[in-house]
This record gives sequence, C-alpha cells and structure tokens, in this order.
Amino acid sequence: MPPRGSQAVWDDAGLTDPHGQPDKAARVRAMFDAIAPTYRFVNRVLSVGRDAYWRREAVAMVRPSPADLVLDVACGTGDLAEALVRAGVRRAVGCDFSLGMLRRASSAATASAVWWCAADALAIPFASETFDIVACAFGLRNFQDPSRGLEEMRRVLRVGGRVAILEFSIPGGRFLGPCYAVYFHRVLPRLAAWISGDRTRAYHYLPKSVASFGDSAALSRALADAGFSRVAARRLTGGIVTVFVGWKDR
Repeated sequence: MPPRGSQAVWDDAGLTDPHGQPDKAARVRAMFDAIAPTYRFVNRVLSVGRDAYWRREAVAMVRPSPADLVLDVACGTGDLAEALVRAGVRRAVGCDFSLGMLRRASSAATASAVWWCAADALAIPFASETFDIVACAFGLRNFQDPSRGLEEMRRVLRVGGRVAILEFSIPGGRFLGPCYAVYFHRVLPRLAAWISGDRTRAYHYLPKSVASFGDSAALSRALADAGFSRVAARRLTGGIVTVFVGWKDR
C-alpha cells in the first residue's frame, strides 16, 4: 500500500487540465511511486483480467522474432516486457522514470531476459538505431511531451523496426459508451482508491487524462508526424483500449 501519509498529487485544478500542467512529469512520477506496490493487482481487478489479453494482442500485432532486441518504454511493473520475452524475442529492456515501479518490476519479474533501466522516456539513454521493437503500454498519455516521446522512440529504432503503443480510448456505441463512462469516471476512481489505499488521486487522474488526451485518429496522426509509416490501429474490447503499430522505414 502507498504510505498512509501520502498527499494528493492531483488537486481539482490539476485535474481540470492534466496535460497542461508544467509539472506534469513530477506529478506522474510521484503518483506512480506511490501506487507501485498495488499497481499490478489493481490493474487485474479493474480490467477483469483483460489487461493480459490487451498485451498479448499488442505483441501479436508487432510480430516479434527470436532475433529482436526490444525496449519497453514507461514499463511500469514490466508486464509488457515479460510478454514480449515470452513471445520469443532475444532480449527486452524495460525503462521507467519511477523507481518505485522499477523495484516492483525487478522483484516480480519471471523473465530473466529482461534488463531494467531508470530512464526518462523523453531522453532515452540508448544510441540511435539500437532496437528492433519499441513498445509502450498506457504510458504515452503520461509523458510531459508525447510528441517528443514518440520522436525518441523512433530515434532508437533500427530501420525496419516497429513501434507498438497500447493506450486507453473511449468506446462508442449507444449502450457501451454511456455505461463505460459511468464506470470509468465514477466507479473506477473510488473502487481503485479503496483497493489500493491511494491518496494521490491517481485513479481520478486516469479517466481525466484519457478523456482529454485525444482520440485514436489524433494518436495515429501523431505517430505519422513523428516519422512512422504504415500506421495501423486496432480497437480492443469494444474500444476501451487501442493498439497502434507503426514502422520506421527509410
């Protein structure tokens, strides 16, 4: 559990415009450090176990091969890096700027082929054209500057490499859309805070940050603007999440 003395990271003013806060990165780091101990468990509960399925689909779309070297950016507790190793890649590196998350990733990891690295996604500490796959699950939305983050991902990709972005999205439909909105904005924040003991308001930030981040078309354009080609998007579980894949061509 997060320390009971933890203070709210996201006040009402910050939640009004979470992506416009000049100290967004510092808030996000403090938030993830606090919720790290219960992060994996809360994800399983709130997604009813679907989070594992989402990662498997992202891995399948990026088409890993045994020779691939992979970077998982904003790796959190390392679930996507481990999924890629289980798919047979040569080596995965998981990086995150939250030391709390990295400690949980390294202590809980079952994949010996994953290396862990403390790093900011806006300044990835690897040489250009190092990796065959760069992946990011539910992290891009949290960057201080998502466009710069995408440019960094492309920089460290080899020519012919691909990027996989897994992000929350807003489902449509006459029935699913309104029902999910009630769950996401009203039920989830209270339930997650109760399960985790969180006082940072991380799970109030979650739906606010998703709703104000931009739709799937906007993220596809952002990938194209960063220099990725052949960008494809696939909506999963009725559009609750979307997987984006782009290629680094010459």
